[in-house]
Amino acid sequence: MSKPHAPKPLSHALDGREVDLLHYIYAHPDLPTLRNNPTAILAAIDAYSHTHNPLMNIGAAKGAYIRDLIVAHKPQVMIELGGYVGYSAILFGATLRAAGGTRYLSLEQNPEMAAVANQLIDLAGLKDVVRVIVGSAASSLRELVADGEVQAAELVFVDHWQKLYLPDLWLMEGLGVLVPEKSVVVADNVVMPGAPQYLEWVTAGCEEKRRLLESRKGEKGWETTGLRPRPGLVYQTVVREFETQFGRDGVAVTTVLGEEDV
Repeated sequence: MSKPHAPKPLSHALDGREVDLLHYIYAHPDLPTLRNNPTAILAAIDAYSHTHNPLMNIGAAKGAYIRDLIVAHKPQVMIELGGYVGYSAILFGATLRAAGGTRYLSLEQNPEMAAVANQLIDLAGLKDVVRVIVGSAASSLRELVADGEVQAAELVFVDHWQKLYLPDLWLMEGLGVLVPEKSVVVADNVVMPGAPQYLEWVTAGCEEKRRLLESRKGEKGWETTGLRPRPGLVYQTVVREFETQFGRDGVAVTTVLGEEDV
C-alpha cells in the first residue's frame, strides 16, 4: 500500500474537507455520546481523517508527547498559533483543564476555520476553557499583551505557517512574554516541511544570535518589521522526531533558561 500524501498547506479559503468534517460529526450515529466528550470527538475526527479526507492534525504520537509536557509544566494559560479545525485545542485544552489550567487561547487567522473549530470545541464541552481568537497570530498576540490578558507565555504551541515561526517568536521576545524559567515554546513540523531559520535561532548561542541579527540588518524591509528580537535570551532546545502517517516529522521544545546581560 502506498504511503498517503501529506495534505498541502491551505490557502485563506477552506477546501471543503473542513465543512465536510462538521457534517460527518453531526451525522454521527452516536452523536449524543460525543457531546461533552473530548476523547470521543477526537476519535471521530481521526476516523474521518483516516477514512475520508486527511486532515492536518497533530496525530497520536506527537499529541501524547505534548500532553505530557502540559501535565509536567502545568501552565495556567496556554497559547497556540494556528488552530485549524480545533483538534489540538480540544486535545490540549482538555489536558490543560485536567491539569488545573484555566485558559487555552487558540489564535487562528482564517475565520471559516475558526468557525469550524468553535463548533467542535463547543460540542466537546470546552468553551469554559478554550477561546478561539480570529486574526493573525502577530496581531492577536499584540492585542492580548496590550489588553493585559497575557503577561507571560507559559506554554506556547506553534503550528501555523513555518515561515512565520521565527518572526512570531521574535515578536514574543520583543513583547517580553517569554520569561526565563517559566516559558516553554513547542513548535510542530520542524522536520517536515521544516523550519530551518527557526531551528537555527532557538539552537544558537547568544553571540551567534547577535551575529545572525547583524547579518539581517541589510535585508530589504528589515527596519520596517517592528520586531525587537532579544538575542540575550538563553534557550535550551530539544527536537523529538516521530513517524507520522505522512512521514517523519519532529517537534522542537524550547525552554527559556535565562537572559544574558547586554
